[in-house]
Amino acid sequence: MSRFDFIATPLAKLMLVQRKKLEDQRGFLSRFYCAEEFYEAGINKPIAQINHTLTHKKGTVRGLHFQYLPYSETKLVSCLQGEIFDVAVDLRHDSPTFLHWHGEILSANNHKSLLIPEGYAHGFQALTEDCELIYLHTVAYHAEAEGALNVADPRLNIAWPLTISDISERDSNHPFISSDFLGITL
Repeated sequence: MSRFDFIATPLAKLMLVQRKKLEDQRGFLSRFYCAEEFYEAGINKPIAQINHTLTHKKGTVRGLHFQYLPYSETKLVSCLQGEIFDVAVDLRHDSPTFLHWHGEILSANNHKSLLIPEGYAHGFQALTEDCELIYLHTVAYHAEAEGALNVADPRLNIAWPLTISDISERDSNHPFISSDFLGITL
């Protein structure tokens, strides 16, 4: 019996993952990851790193981060506490949806995750106070391969649900997309 529903989004290979709960009078069990089921959904690399974050302030935005080859990664993002607006931006050079974005609400209550494939940038906005996230990555972080886009880039025109109340100096200084940006070739 499958413990996940893999739901296509308008952007190729970007999937919403609905975790199924097994509930009884004690509470519930929800599987976050199963290599076999994710392999059947097209994810054939093992998890190499797991990160856990806490964002205190509602309205805070983090992102939009990605890694260049040879360290491009697939991420599985889940919200453990609170609620976020999770965003992925298609950076694949040859994609018909190049520079398009898609957002999903992930929360502790809806048991959804966003499966973000290689070639996408990722960021999120906290919709509640004290949001905790867990990220599963297929590649360990490599600072020399890091890339980022500015969350306020007019070329992306991301419709953040709330006014941005907080952003790190580092994230606010990420560049806007230049006219010669060709994206990522995988």
